[in-house]
Order: sequence, then structure tokens, then C-alpha cells
Amino acid sequence: MTKDTDAPAANPARSAMVELAAITGAHGVAGEVRLKLLGEGIDALRQHDHFNGGALTLTKLRPDNKGGAIARFAECRDRTAAEKLRGTVLTVPRQQLPELGEGEYYHADLIGLTAETDKGRRVGAVIAVHNFGATDIVEIALDPPPAKGMKAIMVPVTRQAVIGWDDTRLVICEDFADQ
Repeated sequence: MTKDTDAPAANPARSAMVELAAITGAHGVAGEVRLKLLGEGIDALRQHDHFNGGALTLTKLRPDNKGGAIARFAECRDRTAAEKLRGTVLTVPRQQLPELGEGEYYHADLIGLTAETDKGRRVGAVIAVHNFGATDIVEIALDPPPAKGMKAIMVPVTRQAVIGWDDTRLVICEDFADQ
């Protein structure tokens, strides 16, 4: 979840399930797993004790001091079971998440939107939302992809670059489409 006070809110019914983390591998021999955090961080995970429709029950969670987390699930008792979970994405139903405030959005609300410029030119589709520390950045796969050069562009989610979005499209400033 990210806040940009001048951005319009996206459709809260867009995705029934929201991804909060992904299991990247086993940690130790007792069944713990390493997590890549996809949301607001470890505190967002602590608000939930069940993931993936109740298939995973969180029993322990701590930061890994590298920007991720270490977790233990009741259903995972040893390293072999932990290794089988590699690649599993932890999801929760959207209705279990906090209500969005003015100008806030979930990354899942932007992924899949058609991207076009403020001049009406179709650019492609949003395929990911990244955050490298300063602000969220949408990754837009160009459509059609060029024969040479970059196949995607990265656009910061700022008032100057992202003009707005709705249930079907994300509008970016023309200047940011020509990277």
C-alpha cells in the first residue's frame, strides 16, 4: 500500500486476493522459511495469522535484517517441507486489509492496467510495481515491444509522471513514455 495524496483511488474490488510476501527458500533445519516482502513490510504480515485461504498458519515471524523476514508456519515442520514451499506467494483476502485512505492504493490495483499517455497514446500494460526506497515505480511492458532496445519502461508514481488511474487504465505524462 502506498500513499500519494493527489492520486485517485483505484477500484477496491479489482483483486479478491492481495499478495503480501513470497517464500524464497528454507532457513535452517527446523522448517523456517525466508520471505521476500511485497507489501508494507513485516508489520503488514503480523496483522494476519492465516495465508492462502487458511493453508498456511503463521506461528512465528521476525525480520531477517536484510529487508525480508523469516517465518515459521504450523504446517511446515522441517527443512524438506520448507524447501517445497519455495515460490509460494502468501495471499490474504482483500477484505482483511485496512481500508484505503484518500489517494492510497494497493500495488495489485495497478498491475494489469493498460498504460496510456495524457495525449491518448497507448503505451502498454503495467506488469509490476517496485519500490527501491524513494517512491513506487510502475514497470510498463511496451506494446508493441520494439525490435531493438528496452521492452519496458519504469515510471515513478509521482504527480508529475502518473496523472491518474481508474479501473482499466493508468495515465502517464507523455514525457515519461519516451524514455
